[in-house]
Amino acid sequence: MFELRFFQTANGECLVLEALNCLPKQVQAKAYVRMERLAELGNKLTRPESDYLRNGIYELRWRFVKVQYRLLYFFSGEQIIVLSHIITKDKEVPSKEIEKSILHKMLFEKNQGKYTYIQEEETVWAKKTP
Repeated sequence: MFELRFFQTANGECLVLEALNCLPKQVQAKAYVRMERLAELGNKLTRPESDYLRNGIYELRWRFVKVQYRLLYFFSGEQIIVLSHIITKDKEVPSKEIEKSILHKMLFEKNQGKYTYIQEEETVWAKKTP
């Protein structure tokens, strides 16, 4: 089993989760199935679910209706997979999106703690009765 981590920008944004939250529920469901398969199989996951792009960047692939979704990711060490960001595409993944993931990979390798998204626990505010 591989560990999935979400990349976090310097200002604390988690691009993958923000994108997922904007997608229809059916698309989210497909994305989560793909992420579970990626966590299970890692580098053994191949087309049509995953493909290598370049410079250590991979794409997790799924489609809904006529829209092709791609979640770009990279490996850190042998057991960690870092999810960079999600895009939609027409014919091929734009070079600028691959470059964005390459930058995320460089940043992550320099400082994993700073660029790993950690969901904060929700604070429960209890009402005090008078």
